[in-house]
Amino acid sequence: MNVRRHIPTAVMAGASVLGMLALSACSDSGGGNKSGKLAVTASFYPMEYLAKEIGKDHVQVTDLTSPGTEPHDLELSPRQTADLGKSDAILYLKGIQPAVDQAVEQAGVEHTIDAASLTQLEKHGAEVGGHDEGHDHEGHDHGHEADGDDPHIWLDPVKYAQVAKGVGKAFAEADPAHKADYARNTDDVVKKLDDLNKKFAAGLKNKKSDTFITTHAAFGYLSERYGLTEEAINGIDPESSDVSGSRMKELQKLAKEHGVDTVFFETLTNPEMAKTLARDLGVKTDVLDPIEGITKKSRGKDYVQVMESNLAALQKALGAK
Repeated sequence: MNVRRHIPTAVMAGASVLGMLALSACSDSGGGNKSGKLAVTASFYPMEYLAKEIGKDHVQVTDLTSPGTEPHDLELSPRQTADLGKSDAILYLKGIQPAVDQAVEQAGVEHTIDAASLTQLEKHGAEVGGHDEGHDHEGHDHGHEADGDDPHIWLDPVKYAQVAKGVGKAFAEADPAHKADYARNTDDVVKKLDDLNKKFAAGLKNKKSDTFITTHAAFGYLSERYGLTEEAINGIDPESSDVSGSRMKELQKLAKEHGVDTVFFETLTNPEMAKTLARDLGVKTDVLDPIEGITKKSRGKDYVQVMESNLAALQKALGAK
């Protein structure tokens, strides 16, 4: 006898619907990640690096900013915006990508990690150091981001290590089953950053000059950490085209006063302004990478390697032994 004949049709239909709902709930858990790993969305490369180094085999990381894209100007596709809400965790840095900031607010993801909240941010403009006195800044905006804070914290290994510790704790909260692994991986990352900090401190200790010129003011925290002065053509925004003639004259004067023999440009932004200034000064150009993304032009395959290349470039430009 077929027992199923005696089960009312309505009951069978109800069971079918419940089964479908259960399957749907299972498919939506873990941010839609069928691998069973913690689905992490990172806003751009410095966040991606930490997510992968701390998460290792327990995470599946998606980077919203593709290689070669300037992060400040990122625009999200409708698909990216929709997928953001399926993440188990979002790791971003508020203040550097307005489109991401807005999308994160709307995503409603429980484990949302703002790297800017994990360390102390400071106000920086186009100059970080001690050249303000006695110089005419008329016509040049030494302003900051809309909220007044410089978001480029990853270029200071000490601040980046503070962020790493916060990310490790957040991953452990999102995925308690692998808490010990996240803690161990975080310790490894912090050790790498501590070693990097020591290399920079030793490598820039004895130098002929402390002043360098860059395309945009990304290296304020690094400058403060190691006793340098950054003079930038643009402020915090690398794509600003509002650079006055007086600022260019000011940079020429500063370069001559402080023996600057190199103007640094970047891998992801137009280098013409930096090259024009270098030609006017009769000095060299070189790359100082803000590590907002890794491309074939990057001098290194990951954050640590590119930072070591930056150190070598600064040593050469500043006459450091």
